[in-house]
Amino acid sequence: MVWSDEFSGSTIDTAKWTHEIDCAGGGNQEAQCYTDAPENSWIEDGVLNIAALKAAEGAEKPYTSARLTTKGKADFLYGRIEMRAKLPVGQGSWPAFWMLPTDNVYGIWPRSGEIDIVEAVNLKAKDAEGNPEAHVYGTLHYGREWPKNEQSGKAYTLPDNVNPGDDFHTYAIEWQQGEIRWYVDDYLYATQRRSELRYNAKEQPVGLAYKGWFTEYFDQSTGDLNLTWGNQPFDEKFHLMLNFAVGGNWPTNVNETGIDETAFNSENKYQVDYVRVYQCNANPDTGKGCETVRPGYDKLDDALVEGKAPAPTPPSDGVAKDLLIFDSMPNPNWAAWDCCGGSTPDLVADADKGDVYRFVVGESPTVNGFISRSAFITDPEGVPSPFDASPIESTGVLSFAMKLVSAPAAPDVTWSVKLESNEGATAVEVPITDSTEGVLPTVGQWQTYSFPLSLLASKGLDLSAIDVVMVFPAWGSGNGAEYLMDEVKIARPNATLPSVVIFADNENPDWPMWDCCGGSTPTVVSDDAEHGIVSEFSIGSEPTVMGYTNRTEFGGSGATFDASAIFEKGLIQFDLKVVNAPTTPDAPWLFKVESNNGDSAAEVALTTSVEGVAPTAEWQTFSFSLADLSAAGLDISAIDVLMIFPAWGQGEGAVYRIDNVKISQPGAEGPALDGLTLFVDQIADAWSIWDCCSGSTPAVVSDDNEHGAVAEYVIGEQPTVVGFFADDGVYYDASAAVSTGVVRFDMKVVSSPSDPSSEWTFKIESGDASSAVELSLSDSVEGVEPVVGQWQTYTFPLQTLADAGLDASAIDVLMVFPSWGTGDGAVFRLDNAIIGTP
Repeated sequence: MVWSDEFSGSTIDTAKWTHEIDCAGGGNQEAQCYTDAPENSWIEDGVLNIAALKAAEGAEKPYTSARLTTKGKADFLYGRIEMRAKLPVGQGSWPAFWMLPTDNVYGIWPRSGEIDIVEAVNLKAKDAEGNPEAHVYGTLHYGREWPKNEQSGKAYTLPDNVNPGDDFHTYAIEWQQGEIRWYVDDYLYATQRRSELRYNAKEQPVGLAYKGWFTEYFDQSTGDLNLTWGNQPFDEKFHLMLNFAVGGNWPTNVNETGIDETAFNSENKYQVDYVRVYQCNANPDTGKGCETVRPGYDKLDDALVEGKAPAPTPPSDGVAKDLLIFDSMPNPNWAAWDCCGGSTPDLVADADKGDVYRFVVGESPTVNGFISRSAFITDPEGVPSPFDASPIESTGVLSFAMKLVSAPAAPDVTWSVKLESNEGATAVEVPITDSTEGVLPTVGQWQTYSFPLSLLASKGLDLSAIDVVMVFPAWGSGNGAEYLMDEVKIARPNATLPSVVIFADNENPDWPMWDCCGGSTPTVVSDDAEHGIVSEFSIGSEPTVMGYTNRTEFGGSGATFDASAIFEKGLIQFDLKVVNAPTTPDAPWLFKVESNNGDSAAEVALTTSVEGVAPTAEWQTFSFSLADLSAAGLDISAIDVLMIFPAWGQGEGAVYRIDNVKISQPGAEGPALDGLTLFVDQIADAWSIWDCCSGSTPAVVSDDNEHGAVAEYVIGEQPTVVGFFADDGVYYDASAAVSTGVVRFDMKVVSSPSDPSSEWTFKIESGDASSAVELSLSDSVEGVEPVVGQWQTYTFPLQTLADAGLDASAIDVLMVFPSWGTGDGAVFRLDNAIIGTP
């Protein structure tokens, strides 16, 4: 024991306690003033008494009471803190024994924390069922600054219907580094802990293994706002508080509600026999080594309390990602926002777009848009998520659709687009007419606006932490404006996101079928006309799990799949049909994914899929969100096993088939195109893969699992150009898509030209060569040179080609080649060639 007060003197020991004197009510709308008057707090027969009493007529608050603190006289870090006390009763009563930080190292409440050792409200008042209130509570407060603060805790009732207001009981915490435990009469009823982060194969935090406490604070040396999942804030010295509050937001809104004034008199006292603080001598610096625990103290279904820590934002690893801020469905991490005008943006239905956000501007100057900062996120699932757009600087675009419902009353108002990054550390504001489309908002008309990230970066925006996107009429000039927004995103218009087809029509040799433990060999069989060739799994008497694996010891390639770039919207999907059900009735069917050779895994019931269905004798699709699997413990950066199976030991007799197994982002497998698909798996009708002059015949060959059938070109000694060629009299008219359309294709060099001076070239012709444009491949939007063995995308805006002289109304040749006469030895492949508006 390192500190105690046995209250054995005749008066309250002023060397240990200070009376706080104020009427502020603790910020909880309480009804008392705290005083040092002897009628509110005194010692009698070795017991501290605190009484809440009716105040004199005309007093500032209707009641008086006392609050004692050890601040400036005693504070503690780790140990056992306990009090033996009898608690007051009555509707509106609120006694507490609690702790506050002495120095507020991490900032004002609750960033530096609060530990409530015991609280009770309205003891013996009737609850909703008519029973006398008997709960006590142990609680932690922490997190972000009010009103984004968090708390977590647990209620407890004494055995045998004993009420804490009837007699003395011992209330205590044991506080050690990273853990706090709550006790009543030495029974441990609650445990809270620091959060535990999960890490991916690159040692980057990607989730929470345990959701505990956290805090957000400003670094005093850099000024940066940090979110930490460590021992903070409960790793600094705290002092003790004893008080008896009357009323307040909590007690007056529960039980019988309000305040029963008859409960507040000198007989209904908060009585404290002693307060004692112990230190763990085994390790005073951490408080560890003296734990008083019981079975279940660390189990979520028993004493362990889940905290309110947010999961860490997936780290920037240089992988190009896209951000959907809003498209009919709100993104909880990005709030629709009126900075200063007092309005609340709302969702409204639009005949063309469905649900859209509506913004209005009144007399108060304001800006509107979307924001990802903690102070403005109201969705309880929302987490501030500044977007790192730096990996897509050269190809990414901020785009949105907007319709003006009513124009500002002031004429000729300038409309602006503004982005901020890193809490406003950098910002860029441009006129809306600087968009690629260059148009002004028009009443009653949906219009699209696009701003290349490269343009915004050139004007000074730090792309690594974008957290605000604003669209607004000029400050102070917007009164009367009402406008709608949809399809707000920062993305690559022509991005190819990672995906893998594990089984479709045949086995992927990188991901063989696999029986873990039953000794069987899954087979490929023919099913119905729709599904064709499928995987079939059979389970015998030996318990087993089955599925697909990428690990080399089972015949896989060992090249794990990194799904980080499709974390938010990606899915694992497959089709399943049960041929024979397991002999065990109602055997649950499970889906399990492992990563990085089993370092992390997630196992869920098939019925938790997006579709929410159970397997049957009919083909059914099952989809699982990568974000949900990550939250369940999966490191999505190195996926190497997928398993679909009846629960372990319950699968005997099961025969089932699986098809169309893939990990992808729906809608990203190939962008929808309003135009001409020249080549995807096969050449377009009335077009051919073509060698101009060397006499070779380009071929369709099989490439990797992602690209499948592709066009392959081989160039020899004879100078030539190659590409795609329209039949005589066939032309493609892309003139209507010039402002928004592109020519795009994927290319992989198998072997380079032997001439080191060779330059890779793109050429497009129209109207039987009446117009043509020839550019270097490095003039594409991506600006990259071909790399041997690597697929790369090349995009050329039709507007750029038209500006260079192309008549887009009669395109009939598209060529890709090493410069004339320098291509000997080159072998290369083309795929996903399109002309049009994606």
